[in-house]
Amino acid sequence: MFLMKRIGILFIFLSVLLLALQPVRAQNNEPLAIVMTADGPIMPAMREYIKRGVETAERRNAEVLIIQLNTPGGDLLTTLDIIAIMRASTVPVVVYVAPRNAIAGSAGALVTMAGHASAMAPETVIGASTPINSSGENLNSDERAKAANAAKAAIRDIVAPRGEEALKLAESMIDEAKAATSTEALNVHLVDFVVDNVDDLLESLDGFTVQVGGESRTLHTASAHTEPLEMSFIEKFLLLLTDPNIVFTLLSIGTTALLIELSSPGGWVAGFFGVVCLSLATYGLGILPVNWFGIIFLITAFVLFILDIKAPTHGALTIAGVASFIVGALVLFNSASVPQFQRVSVPLVISFGVFLGLVFFGILMFALRTIHVPVKMGIESYVGKTGMARSSIDERGGQVQMESELWTAEPVAESEKISKGDKVEVVEVKGLRLKVRKIK
Repeated sequence: MFLMKRIGILFIFLSVLLLALQPVRAQNNEPLAIVMTADGPIMPAMREYIKRGVETAERRNAEVLIIQLNTPGGDLLTTLDIIAIMRASTVPVVVYVAPRNAIAGSAGALVTMAGHASAMAPETVIGASTPINSSGENLNSDERAKAANAAKAAIRDIVAPRGEEALKLAESMIDEAKAATSTEALNVHLVDFVVDNVDDLLESLDGFTVQVGGESRTLHTASAHTEPLEMSFIEKFLLLLTDPNIVFTLLSIGTTALLIELSSPGGWVAGFFGVVCLSLATYGLGILPVNWFGIIFLITAFVLFILDIKAPTHGALTIAGVASFIVGALVLFNSASVPQFQRVSVPLVISFGVFLGLVFFGILMFALRTIHVPVKMGIESYVGKTGMARSSIDERGGQVQMESELWTAEPVAESEKISKGDKVEVVEVKGLRLKVRKIK
């Protein structure tokens, strides 16, 4: 009887488990649409994220991979890598510029055109893809022509099937930095759809034919279920390190911590923290378009701070250091042709410069006060203290008690006679002997 009862419980458990798994099995028979959110500048971290998305879509045998894009632009070489990754995908890649008021600017426009299908949300913008160099400056005529031709070559075969007007608009975005709204892009067939959200996009894609690997493929997305693929922590962290404001802050804090360690060696916390901050800042400096001439001003600023501490000028060098620091940071990050999204905040630079000046000025004031404070440690600290004569004291010497210690002492004036029990004051310390005078 007991055995039958246990078999019955096991049967009920297995039945419930099969019923619980049934919806999952039914769901797995539905087409899968993986949705990525690429929000931010196109940098190496973004490339790794999209590469992982393509690999995941291929491994999961997804019907479509949707990249929801909102970017002001980024590095051209990284963009070309992303285009190559997308075009080599065996899963159709759809680039969707969203949400409303999003932008596929500069390099983002090339990524959008490279999708097997493309769409935009209403009130979005695409274009302004004129190449600039790695320092953010306008290229000379030869370099500009090479970069522009490389960009146009990367998307020409992709855009050409969309028609002459679409190709003309795409090339003008590169040659003339032209930008277009979602409606304008749709009218010349540069994008395939203008939709409000991902669900509407999936409905529009159902039955749509795309070219994948030279073969036509009809999408079946009407009943597709979506699955988000977020950026990993490392990808988010590396993308954060390409924010010029973060890089500037890390550079400033790291240099300050390192200078504190060098000026007062012996500890390790400030030095370790400074090395970590500078290492992280170096990653961002290697990717961002910076003008390295600004480093000279930053180094000059910290040299002036140190000099004002070592050879105090009552703050004059600190003020000059603050000015040099602000100029150096602006020259480093905010060159004339650097896109706005890759510039450091001017209020942040000024605020940090003033803060840094106040810190070093405080250190300077502390150093000046220390110079004028009487010595409170060591044998020299006995000057000015009083004690009691424990024997008569003449030019041959005697003993005095200073607090709990007995010292050999002699009078300041050879003619002065000090008797036992007299109260004396230390005038000078001469080796291990005290020169004292009688307090009358």
